[in-house]
Amino acid sequence: MPASARAGVFDPRVFTLANGLEVVVIEDPRMPAVVHMVWYKAGSADEPRGKSGVAHYLEHLMFKGTRTHGPGEFSRLVAVNGGRENAFTALDYTGYHQTVARDRLELVMKLEADRMANLAVTEEQAAPELLVVLEERRTRIDNEPGAQLDEQMRAILFPDHPYGISIIGREHEIRALTLADARAFYARHYAPNNAILVVAGDIALDALKPLVEKYYGAIPARELAPRVRASDPPPVAARRVVLESARVKRPSVHRNYLAPGHRSAFAAMPGAPGMAHALEVLAEILGGGATSRLYAALVVARKLAVGASAHYDSGARDDSRFTFGVVPRDGTTAAELEAALDTEIARVLDSGVTADEVARAKRRLQSGAIYVRDSLQAGARTLGAALAVGRGVADVESWPERIGAVEVEQVNAAARAILRPERSVTGLLLPKAAP
Repeated sequence: MPASARAGVFDPRVFTLANGLEVVVIEDPRMPAVVHMVWYKAGSADEPRGKSGVAHYLEHLMFKGTRTHGPGEFSRLVAVNGGRENAFTALDYTGYHQTVARDRLELVMKLEADRMANLAVTEEQAAPELLVVLEERRTRIDNEPGAQLDEQMRAILFPDHPYGISIIGREHEIRALTLADARAFYARHYAPNNAILVVAGDIALDALKPLVEKYYGAIPARELAPRVRASDPPPVAARRVVLESARVKRPSVHRNYLAPGHRSAFAAMPGAPGMAHALEVLAEILGGGATSRLYAALVVARKLAVGASAHYDSGARDDSRFTFGVVPRDGTTAAELEAALDTEIARVLDSGVTADEVARAKRRLQSGAIYVRDSLQAGARTLGAALAVGRGVADVESWPERIGAVEVEQVNAAARAILRPERSVTGLLLPKAAP
């Protein structure tokens, strides 16, 4: 029987089909439109070793046709019916989504269920698409020094764990991918019992459930292999990466710290905050906009930088990153800026954050949870991403309450636990003089 999730941010309804498909409904009748999203619990971190890029490659091939719909037919039908559609691959999941008028929901549901079970791609279709993926890598990473630096820093922070490999994959491994590799990944992971369907918008649960049963319920479940990933040894030393490029006009300093994700740092006590919530508050205090500590100190007071930020990526299934980024003003060297960043981090570790800073950060974070309700996409993305990494609907719905319960001592304890030299990778992105 369907059950109401605990009232909170999105107030979703949830149920599960007999074949294991998890379904989340976010009713929002303010406009006659719906967002339909299918999430597979398989991303780049689930790829076989040596086959990096296959998850993203398969995402491209999912638009090449099925036994009943030819190449490009999916996108054409969505477009002629006034809808928009796209897909994305992440570390822990792959998602496919459409936004359509309420009366076109059944159409996209039929199409998406079809390619969940009946993907049919030929060698002639697959080979050119691999070249598209390679060009995407060249555009997004190989021609972007900042992305190259991030790729190297990630590889050092996660030496054995698959999070150390870019989502799009390594070039030499992409080149070696075959259609058989993509088909194997599809057969292994694309099944209803490894998927989540999220529908948000002008649709009630009673109207949606028969459609879900009709189109997805007939797809048989498959036996799934355990989701096992390599683990990294505990870090013992601070590490550095320096990348010089003629494409870089202004240097920048970046710092990554190994940090737990929400799933691994969640409090066992229902309703209580965990370290992940404390780290979210810490990131808001240090780098959450023009009133943050870093911006106030490095940009406003000392005038060393034109930008300063801190970010905590809490959504990973496994360990994650707490990151800093600063860009100097003209005349400030990267070394001076790195020293200034070190000073601000040391100030946090020595003196801690204040009760007033924590209170203001919590209010800003909780306010954001109110405004996010105005977007159909935001609710579907937030809940889908959480379920895909093993969290529950209640975790999302209780997030404002857990943020509100974070205490000063928890934030300071989290800072001392995570902002340690041996957990860090520092990256310098520097201009390179032309020869």
